[in-house]
Amino acid sequence: MVLTRDFRKTVQARAKRDPAYREAMLTEAVDSFLSGDVEVGKAILRDYINATIGFEALSRQLDKPSKSLHRMLSPSGNPKTSNFFEILRFLQRNEGLELVVTARHHTNGRIHGIAT
Repeated sequence: MVLTRDFRKTVQARAKRDPAYREAMLTEAVDSFLSGDVEVGKAILRDYINATIGFEALSRQLDKPSKSLHRMLSPSGNPKTSNFFEILRFLQRNEGLELVVTARHHTNGRIHGIAT
């Protein structure tokens, strides 16, 4: 019988030891939101939070109930913009990052933002 490691534990272990991986997770979450893929963005952001600070510690830092944060980022969640950006501001500061959005043109003429 082949033993497999839980995906969440694998992500958490990699995030704990690899700052570039954490940065990539946070950047990918924001890129997903900017490209309109909100469900993927929320899923990656949930994974990032679970792999780093955790929802309980984040709730203490933001003075918001953990359950509210879970609901905001659940598949059916619809966080207020102010709450969403409060979460992102804290996560960036906690990680020592500043994500910057730049515009780039696609061949179809539409402009999409990219977080870097």
